[in-house]
Amino acid sequence: MNVLIVYAHPEPRSLNGSLKNFSVKHLEEAGHHVHVSDLYAMNWKVPLDAHDSTAWQADRRFDASLASKQAFETGTQSQDIALEQEKLRWADAVILQFPLWWFSMPAILKGWVERVYAYGFAYGVGEHSDTHWGDRYGEGVMAGKRAMLLVTTGGWESHYSPRGINGQIEDMLFPIQHGILYYPGFDVVPPFVVYRTGRTDETRFSQIQEALGQRLDQLWTAAPIAFRPQNAGAYDIPALTLRSDLAPGDVGFGVHLANE
Repeated sequence: MNVLIVYAHPEPRSLNGSLKNFSVKHLEEAGHHVHVSDLYAMNWKVPLDAHDSTAWQADRRFDASLASKQAFETGTQSQDIALEQEKLRWADAVILQFPLWWFSMPAILKGWVERVYAYGFAYGVGEHSDTHWGDRYGEGVMAGKRAMLLVTTGGWESHYSPRGINGQIEDMLFPIQHGILYYPGFDVVPPFVVYRTGRTDETRFSQIQEALGQRLDQLWTAAPIAFRPQNAGAYDIPALTLRSDLAPGDVGFGVHLANE
């Protein structure tokens, strides 16, 4: 299998750097092919702007979606964007690896998503009608591929529990797992989260490696998070609200999981 690791940490000698190196070695020893997009090492350009199209005219008012659409359709995207899209097409599985900074991914990784997920590539695709509202949330160009988050955080696991002060980790990662990965069609397996990174000694690091190795071995067999597909009948279209008979009386992120 082909695995793309999109890696966002500025220090190669960090815990994240060691985990990235371990993942590459473990996957390759298992016979998989691995590419790493090391965003800091690549000096990845963060902002989405008019310079992402080689044909955008300087005197035109910049429209992000329109510029992205035209550049994708005409082959005038900047080369760095096109190369990352090719990596995504090549990959059977994608791992987004990052430290949890201020309750989200680092800006450089968000910039990768905003620029690489072009109109016509990751969104704005498929039929829009009274019964089908685009190929997204379970459909799309990434359908049939798998994805996983590898996340580190300095906080305790209890801080991210259902009653923890930071809010539960599933809610915090929902916009990434549901909105960035499931939206274009990935089957999203549960995240691998490392807590209390500042307390990692050699013994604990060995334990983390062992657990991560097991998760990597299960990347293609683990049951994905049971997000509800958009166009399979669970949502009223075009309002795109969950049917009233599903999770009645409930609200929030959890209603978008088919747990019943």
